[in-house]
Amino acid sequence: MSKLLNIALGFVVGMVVVGVAGWNMMPGMMLEERLSPYSMEKTVSTIKENALAEGWVVPSIKPLHKSVKKHGGGDVLPVMLVNLCQAHHAAKMLGDDTARVVSVFMPCTISVYKKADGKVYISSMNAALLGKMFGGIVSVVMGEVSVDQQKFIAFAK
Repeated sequence: MSKLLNIALGFVVGMVVVGVAGWNMMPGMMLEERLSPYSMEKTVSTIKENALAEGWVVPSIKPLHKSVKKHGGGDVLPVMLVNLCQAHHAAKMLGDDTARVVSVFMPCTISVYKKADGKVYISSMNAALLGKMFGGIVSVVMGEVSVDQQKFIAFAK
């Protein structure tokens, strides 16, 4: 009986360890940060140019730091949100009732920001991993989105 109990206990402990490890690794897997070789302005314009060259639309570029200050949050280092949309990708997901829930992630956003070290960084979501979590058409489309997004920021390390 104690051998069976040890096996069961080992299984439970193993599941907990895997769960904790997965939970701690998720942020690093879901978000990617790269160092840009350019200034804020050049980084944002390069992402925009690259997206347009791939057939995407850039509906807006928002200075998040200015909004934070305007609404009483004080001064923070510059953060620019580059909002991106590709109508064919969007239509595939928005045309499917079960996939429409992911509209909360639309438009796709790439963040460009400065850190205290004075360097410019780019942050993007791992669209392919997000898609795999949902499966179906979302997985297919987000896999395609991920390939495109990597092209937009390929200039950064």
